[in-house]
Amino acid sequence: MNIYEYPSRDIWEQILARPVLSLENLENIVKPVLAAVKEGGDKALFELTAKFDKVALKSLFVSESEFEEAKRLVDDTLKEAIQIAYSNIEKFHNIQKEEVKLVETMPGVRCWRKSIAIQKVGLYIPGGTAPLFSTVLMLGIPAKIAGCEELVLCTPPDKEGKIHPAILYTANLLGISKVFKVGGSQAIAAMAYGTESITKVYKIFGPGNQYVTVAKQLVSKEGVAIDMPAGPSEVAVLADSTGEPAFIAADLLSQAEHGADSQVLFVSTNKAMMKNVEDELNIQLEQLPRKDLAAKALENSTFVLASNLEEAMDLINAYAPEHLILQVQDVEMVAFKVVNAGSVFMGNYTPEAAGDYASGTNHTLPTNGYARQYSGVSLDSFVKKITFQHISKEGINHIGPAIETMAAAEELQAHKNAVTLRLNKKTKPSS
Repeated sequence: MNIYEYPSRDIWEQILARPVLSLENLENIVKPVLAAVKEGGDKALFELTAKFDKVALKSLFVSESEFEEAKRLVDDTLKEAIQIAYSNIEKFHNIQKEEVKLVETMPGVRCWRKSIAIQKVGLYIPGGTAPLFSTVLMLGIPAKIAGCEELVLCTPPDKEGKIHPAILYTANLLGISKVFKVGGSQAIAAMAYGTESITKVYKIFGPGNQYVTVAKQLVSKEGVAIDMPAGPSEVAVLADSTGEPAFIAADLLSQAEHGADSQVLFVSTNKAMMKNVEDELNIQLEQLPRKDLAAKALENSTFVLASNLEEAMDLINAYAPEHLILQVQDVEMVAFKVVNAGSVFMGNYTPEAAGDYASGTNHTLPTNGYARQYSGVSLDSFVKKITFQHISKEGINHIGPAIETMAAAEELQAHKNAVTLRLNKKTKPSS
C-alpha cells in the first residue's frame, strides 16, 4: 500500500487516484461485444458466453427445475439470514414512498406530482469471483415496492453452466422468474437491445467490473437509462485514537477481497493507529481464502496521516468514497461534515458489511468519485415523477395575463395565442 504523512493539498488528487484501465482501451473491448449482441441476439450471447465464461450453454433461461434445485441446496441458516435481510431492506425502502401532494399555486391552478413505476427494468447481478445474491435483494425489493411490471435478471454462469443457488433462491423469493445465464458487457447489451429470449428494458441496474460499467455508459448514450456508473468497490475509513485497529483492518479487507481492482483508503489523525492497523491487516490477510485478490487490491490502496479531523474530512470529501466508515470520538459531529459519499457507517460497531447485507440501506452505490453527483439506489431509482396540472376558468383568468406577457417577451406568438383564446372564450366551460 501507499503511505503518506501529512501530504500537501496540491498532491491530493494524485494520491487519491483510482486504479483504472484506459477508457479508450475499455471501449475498444466493449463496443464489439455490444454490436455483436445487437446484431446477433441469442446466437451472439451463446458464443460470447462460451468465449468469456468458458461454458457451452444449452439454454440461456433458468428453468423451473433449476429454481427448485436451488431451494434444496440453500441451507436453512442462510435462508433465515436472507429473510432477515429481506425484512430490513423492505422496511427501509417502504418508508421512501411519497404521497401525492397537491398544491394550489394560485386560485384555480392546481399542480401535483406522482411517482409512476418504470415498467421494464433489468437487474445485473455479478457472479464471477463472488456470487452477489445480496444484490438481488437490493435491486429486486425496491423494484417490487415501486411496482415495476417486468423484471429481467442477468447473471454469469459458472463453468458448469449453473447459477449459484443462493442467487436463484433469492430471485425466486422475490418472484423474479425471468433469470438468464448471461454476464459481463454482453448481459448489458442483451437488456439494452433485447434478443429473442431477453426483453429490452427501459433502465438497467446493478454493479459490475469496469467492462460492465463501460457497457452501461455506452448503452445509456443510446437511450437506455442506467442507475449510475458504478464500478469496482471501494471504502474509506477515518479513525482517530478511539478507533479499533482490528475492526478497521477487517473493514478494509472486506472491500479489498471484492477484487484486484477494488481500492481502500485509510485516513487517520493518529500515527500509532496507522501502524496498528497495518499490523492487523497483515495478520488478517493471511487468514482470508481470497487473500491473493485482497493483496492485489491493497497494492492500489492508500494510508494517509492527516494533521486534524477537519483536514481529514476535506480529503475524504475530495475522494468521494462509495462507502465511508467513521471510527471517531464525536462521530455525530464528524458525520455532519460529510458532503460526498455513497453510504456512511458511524461508530466502531457499524461495519460496512452491515450495509452490504442486512441493515436495510441499499448497497448499490456510486463509485469512482461519482458520489459527488450521484446517489445510491433507492425506491426513487425505480420510478419516474410525472407532474400534473389542472387549471379552471377562474385559474386561467388569474394566471393567463402573466403567461401572455412572458410569451410575448420571448416572441412566441402561438404560446400567447393558446392563452388569449381561452381568456376570450365566452361560453361556459365544461371543466
